[in-house]
Amino acid sequence: MVKKIRACMLAYAFYESDGRVRMYAEALAQRGDHVDVISLQRDGRTPYETINGVHVFRIQQRKIDEKGKVDYLWRLLKFLFNSTIFLTKKNMTARYDIIHVHSVPDFEVFATCFAKLTGAKIILDIHDIIPEFYASKFNANNQSLLFKTLVHIEKVSSIFADHVIAANHIWEKTLTSRSVKKEKCTTFLNYPNTAMFHNKYSKNKNEQFIIIYPGTLNKHQGVDIAIKAFALIKNDAPEAEIHIYGEGPDKPLLRRMVEDLNLQDRVLFRGLLSIQEIAHTIANADLGIVPKRNDFFGGEAFSTKILEFMALGIPVIVSATNIDKYYFNDSVVKFFKPEDEIDLARCMISLIKNKNEREQLRENALNFVKQYDWHIRKQEYFHLVDSLVEKL
Repeated sequence: MVKKIRACMLAYAFYESDGRVRMYAEALAQRGDHVDVISLQRDGRTPYETINGVHVFRIQQRKIDEKGKVDYLWRLLKFLFNSTIFLTKKNMTARYDIIHVHSVPDFEVFATCFAKLTGAKIILDIHDIIPEFYASKFNANNQSLLFKTLVHIEKVSSIFADHVIAANHIWEKTLTSRSVKKEKCTTFLNYPNTAMFHNKYSKNKNEQFIIIYPGTLNKHQGVDIAIKAFALIKNDAPEAEIHIYGEGPDKPLLRRMVEDLNLQDRVLFRGLLSIQEIAHTIANADLGIVPKRNDFFGGEAFSTKILEFMALGIPVIVSATNIDKYYFNDSVVKFFKPEDEIDLARCMISLIKNKNEREQLRENALNFVKQYDWHIRKQEYFHLVDSLVEKL
């Protein structure tokens, strides 16, 4: 029997709305371990809070409004400095057994230097594969100095960590081909927390047909494609609306697009929500949409939104990207051609008008998503953590 451990999650993220960080942290807390989280703070949140037994320390404010590379990098470096100081002080008070660092960025792992010297084991969890992410974000290619530099940082960060977690199996192959040994890398998908995402919510009864997108508003997410598609079918489906929940650098551009297309009363923007709030909100929608671009980052970035839609019994339209065709088929999602608003419009109108098609997708998806239950898969995470701690 492994002793109860002291664990820390370190994430340049808003803990309350980051499902991946929360699934690990709350799983450890529920089995009796002590779990601290060092994360970002946004307006309306206190610097310290206990959430479901997890001690959340918010050490740096952030608005998602970076103007470019320098601004973005400066905020990451500031968090690296602040988290290094905060984590070192916490570890001096009571030593951590394990520290789980969530990337972006990879180099945040070096905030654990002092704790590693005192014996803590370090996990680097690569949510987004950084060279491809930044190359996509700033229009670079895989031969650019930026890309090659980020691959080097990825490799050094992976060597420093005791174990590396990849967010999907395609990225695991990429990481093990260039930065980390196979025996030192494990894949954990973004599993939906079925305590929150389950098909038991009551649906609101109204005449509206609500299409929902919850998530970051970056170019690779393709929300602009969904807006253009909706403009094509707005007259054929007067009962339909799109509700967009989230923040990101593309939000001002998307708002202008909505105004230019005269869709202000049909495409509605909302802010970030907590995991609990977004689960209830999705459950009251009629259709989910994941319209990602199939570029060399977005095409391989696994979206937990799809599994969350499935777990809540909401049919979903998905861009036929490399990663989504790897995990899903057209019996559980409705695929459209990536970056093709005409094909997406066809899929939208088909599901808006065809209740039987929605129900078939819903039933198939509910059966499919059972294999991705975090309450089952978390035992694999416990085994990884305990095997590392046993080496202390």
